[in-house]
Amino acid sequence: MKVAVIGGGAAGFFAALSCKAHHPGATVEILEASGKTLSKVKVSGGGRCNVTNGCESNAEFLKHYPRGTKPLKKTFSHFDRQSTIDWFESRGVSLKTESDGRMFPITDDSQTIIDCLRTQCSQLGIVVRQNHRITQLISGEDDFRLVTKDGETTYSHVIVASGGSPKKESYVWLEQLGHHIIDPVPSLFTFNIPNERKLTQLPGTGLSKATVKIQGTKLVVSGPLLITHWGMSGPAVLKLSAWGARSLYDRQYDFSIQVNWTSWDNEEQVREQLQSSLASFEKKLVVNVNPFELPKRLWIYLLDRVEIEETKRWNELGKKERNRLINVLCNDTYSVQGKTTFKEEFVTCGGVDNADVDFNTMKSRKVPGLYFAGEVLNVDGITGGFNFQAAWSTGFVAGKLGE
Repeated sequence: MKVAVIGGGAAGFFAALSCKAHHPGATVEILEASGKTLSKVKVSGGGRCNVTNGCESNAEFLKHYPRGTKPLKKTFSHFDRQSTIDWFESRGVSLKTESDGRMFPITDDSQTIIDCLRTQCSQLGIVVRQNHRITQLISGEDDFRLVTKDGETTYSHVIVASGGSPKKESYVWLEQLGHHIIDPVPSLFTFNIPNERKLTQLPGTGLSKATVKIQGTKLVVSGPLLITHWGMSGPAVLKLSAWGARSLYDRQYDFSIQVNWTSWDNEEQVREQLQSSLASFEKKLVVNVNPFELPKRLWIYLLDRVEIEETKRWNELGKKERNRLINVLCNDTYSVQGKTTFKEEFVTCGGVDNADVDFNTMKSRKVPGLYFAGEVLNVDGITGGFNFQAAWSTGFVAGKLGE
């Protein structure tokens, strides 16, 4: 048995390790197109590697996948979040859970995960070949021929873990084998707001909770929000981009958002909060008292946005001014024009149609002996460790080479 794993990312390494564990006598090779392996693992979570998430039940965990929820349910029944934690801990890598549910190695260093995966491969005799781009995959009666610029090599089984790509052309070699490809479009991106210079002069200003809605849709997400040099980012925006990946692509990333800057759910609650606390600061300057616990720079920006002078005292605000303030706090609107990839953590929605794969085994329904793992599939999660969990789970199950 000679097995090729195409792709040297998280799913590829995990598939290779699983394959060698389940088939100790097999020759297993990882074929990576670039000169680097595990590059996404390296940059994930700001260089700490967001391995998985603390959601304990599979049912709750699966709610975090805009695409792939139903098929992943099958895969998770074989290898889930707890399986991942146990796998790494049994190899000397302990994980910790942060307040937002994200799980990292206790070292807070992605190199810990990389070293673990590479060491395991080395100990098990798995060969890693870099700069080994596959140009064609030819399926024979009992084997596969993989074509690269250096020639052809024959394998008995192939696991495709080549990752996501923004270009449909990247999937042609899989399409030629009879697989249907869902047009890939970006997921997990930040919003560009080029026409609000005063807003983008507040980079680094963050909120622990805000609510962002895409106008004209039902898409709305609450969570941490970050103002950047180009617009908005943070978990609320990234989650929104994932859930709205295809519809925002269709709009050519030209749409409007509505922002509730407060931690309250609606305008009525904000009005009540202001009214109930007004007596304690009504004689103070509006610029100095912010009853909504917003960052100072953002508060000053919002006052300017509704033309309330900083020198005014709270008891000098008329009804119209208060209404304008409450409206901008709860229903502030911005025109988004364009997107920016979230750091180096590029994620796509689209890829190999999930209907072409048996998620109990990760085996292709089109080609015997061919398996899939990771983002090459039409599976993607929101930020928070969910994409890596899909990689670990699909990689582990694919590596079994089950029928």
